[in-house]
Amino acid sequence: QVQLVESGGGLVQPGGSLRLSCAASGFSFSTNAMKWVRQAPGKDVEFVSAIISDSSQTSYSESVKGRFSISRDNDNNMLYLQMNNLKPEDTAVYYCVRVHGNRWGQGTRVTVSS
Repeated sequence: QVQLVESGGGLVQPGGSLRLSCAASGFSFSTNAMKWVRQAPGKDVEFVSAIISDSSQTSYSESVKGRFSISRDNDNNMLYLQMNNLKPEDTAVYYCVRVHGNRWGQGTRVTVSS
């Protein structure tokens, strides 16, 4: 069955960096577009970034553009989100999502606070 397992979240100070990872299994990862979304406490789910199957196209929300970078390793079925210059407003649970069928992982929590 489809499994998406995120890791890499934690507590970081403003201006710091984190790298989120998502291990995918149970489907053909290399042929699927993937994305990251997040949900801050008390707020709606927000799109963060997306990447198509061969990594030739990526997209970002305006709120993270220039600070976050999405990438993938199709040989190892991994999706990544490099987050730099983190801000308190980046605090949220981050989810890895397979675009087709809108399948989500369990999420990893990121807290940006001094």
